[in-house]
Amino acid sequence: MSDPTTPDPTTPAATDAQGMTVVARTQGQMVRRRFFRHRAAMGGLVGLLLIVVLAFSSIGFASVPGWWDKDYFSIATVENGGRPTLSVVPSWLGGDGIHLGEHPFGQDNVGKDYFALTMRGVQQSLTIAFTVGLVGTVIGTLIGATAGYFRGRVEAILMRFTDVMITIPLLVVAAVLGRRYGDSGIVVLGLVIGLVTWTGLARLVRGEFLSLREKEFVEAARAAGTSARRIIVKHMLPNIVGVIIVAATLAIAAAILLEAALSFLGFGVQDPDTSLGKLINTYQSAFSTRPWLFWFPGVFIIAIALAVNFIGDGLRDAFDPRQNRVRD
Repeated sequence: MSDPTTPDPTTPAATDAQGMTVVARTQGQMVRRRFFRHRAAMGGLVGLLLIVVLAFSSIGFASVPGWWDKDYFSIATVENGGRPTLSVVPSWLGGDGIHLGEHPFGQDNVGKDYFALTMRGVQQSLTIAFTVGLVGTVIGTLIGATAGYFRGRVEAILMRFTDVMITIPLLVVAAVLGRRYGDSGIVVLGLVIGLVTWTGLARLVRGEFLSLREKEFVEAARAAGTSARRIIVKHMLPNIVGVIIVAATLAIAAAILLEAALSFLGFGVQDPDTSLGKLINTYQSAFSTRPWLFWFPGVFIIAIALAVNFIGDGLRDAFDPRQNRVRD
């Protein structure tokens, strides 16, 4: 006869030895529950969504107009020295009240609205970062999975190529590619940068596949005559999807900083377009006289990088296999 204090895993809910209810849930339900209970991840997700909505709704995107009445390329008369008109201090605290004003982030030296310029920079930086993250994740997963499953000569060739890519300084390669393809548009720039940012994920996926290929379910599938492609896609990749998602999230955060560094050095987005790093590079000389031209792009770079990193931390904890129970 079984111990009455031992939970029955086949029932929807059971009580453990301490009298606490343990709810039986699927792996996906537990992952979602742990993620949504991660406060830092939720804060990062809300913050990132607010930044994305603000950037793409304010000045519009493509042919869709936005709610802000100024654009990022029109030249106007510089008013009040180009100082920001944004006020966040209520009048009852001695401030000017809460309002945006005509130019909430101020104006640059030729009168362009800096709020519109910053929002355009956020749009471009986010587009490049997510393109880099997607391309790097796909390439890294393909190379790592192929090397880890087939082993032998295939693994040797792919891993030696990966080792060579790792030895080359990433910023140098990205700068060369950025100089060559920076004029081709942000999507092309994101694609070429993504071609050199997959190495870490490839080694990570390879290590996971080396462990999984020795498991019983993989041996059984191989003995049953299942093709290598089906074993990789249907049996092995689902077991490391958490690792891939977390790595992709962190790659996006790194891509934000990489794009900012490249554009700051003049190897990223080229005129007449702009990005957050390019704005900092363009107006770095005004740091001592008009520091707001430096602050606002820098604040958005930090905010986006922190938000994506918090989301990555939450996903890492949510996919942690050691957290296999959820208590009510």
